Amino acid sequence: MPVPDSISGFAVVEQAAAKINLALHVVGRREDGYHLLDSLVTFTEFGDRLGFSPATEDRFTISGHFGAALDADGDNLVTRARDRLREALVEQGQPAPPVHIHLEKNLPIASGIGGGSADAAATLRGLVLLWQARVPQDVLHALSVGLGADVPMCLAGHPLIARGIGEDITPVALPAIPVVLGNPLVGVSTPTVFKALASRQNPPLLLEAQQQDWPAVIARLRNDLEPPARQLCPEISRIADAMTATETRLVRMSGSGATCFALYNAMETAEAAAAALSQKHPHWFFTATTTLA
Repeated sequence: MPVPDSISGFAVVEQAAAKINLALHVVGRREDGYHLLDSLVTFTEFGDRLGFSPATEDRFTISGHFGAALDADGDNLVTRARDRLREALVEQGQPAPPVHIHLEKNLPIASGIGGGSADAAATLRGLVLLWQARVPQDVLHALSVGLGADVPMCLAGHPLIARGIGEDITPVALPAIPVVLGNPLVGVSTPTVFKALASRQNPPLLLEAQQQDWPAVIARLRNDLEPPARQLCPEISRIADAMTATETRLVRMSGSGATCFALYNAMETAEAAAAALSQKHPHWFFTATTTLA
């Protein structure tokens, strides 16, 4: 895949893959208010991209389809990740000189597919390479946990089961699956969705030892956040219904919404579905991609 013009020429380029919660079971709540989750997670070829190059002073620039929705001068997980990694390196006596970071924002904002968390994880990976830093994995993991519950899994970047508040990660062998992502371009508040949960004590996520037909296996799981999110945001039901009308194996909401995903048997079918959906619903966002094995 050719590097887009917006980040060509950067010394280091990192992909910030979209994160899909194929299943998300809410299994409890800690005394501090954090919900305990069991989630089957994968990532896609489609996502944001970040470029990193040495600079005389720190710079952060943004482009991409959804770039206008972000403020390069405001608080951002990318610059937070840069600053916290730099602080950790300086404490160890390692250099962390000024850097120009460019974010090509291809993922919808606050859409339940880990865009900001993926960008933060890509920033950690990219700056470790650019600065040729020596960072133990436990230190990098601790930095990612401090940036947000989804950042550790995005830092891992491979199919996994995440438990607890997202920090307890177990790799899972998942095949690449053709998928369409759909978003009605309506924001959903994650705290509001959690507050509207009917139950915070639900059955845990269980997988059989051997899997053959993964879409069928995933269909037997659930996203406990989907019912309250649909009540709060009717557009989720409408876009899910439109995606279900295609030749898909499964349609489900990812995370706290509003992005939904549809799984397909073949990439050609996914691409045809995304094209038809985009033509019929031009004010919604659709893209065909594949999950990462």
